[in-house]
Amino acid sequence: MAFGRELKRRAKGVVAPLLFLSLVGYFGWNFTKGDHGLIAYAQRQELLKQAQADLARVQKDKTDWERRVAALRSDRLDADMLDERVRAMLNLSDPGDIIVPAAGKGGSP
Repeated sequence: MAFGRELKRRAKGVVAPLLFLSLVGYFGWNFTKGDHGLIAYAQRQELLKQAQADLARVQKDKTDWERRVAALRSDRLDADMLDERVRAMLNLSDPGDIIVPAAGKGGSP
């Protein structure tokens, strides 16, 4: 009978620390590897850097295209830009142009 009481007393003394350690372990694991933990935070930061780089590239492309389109407006028509667009759309060249054929697929280089 004394053995059972001693076992109960020790079990009661161990339950609280085990519960506390379990909670600390749970929150510690979630702090590092959970959905909102440190590892997920680092991954989101990397995605943010990639998105910012993509945004900068797209904004540069946009400004380049805006500049090219502005050069084709009738109030300030750029002759070189118009000539470039006409040649590209009609697939023509000037007799003074030097044409270097590109190596195509299956052709000899």
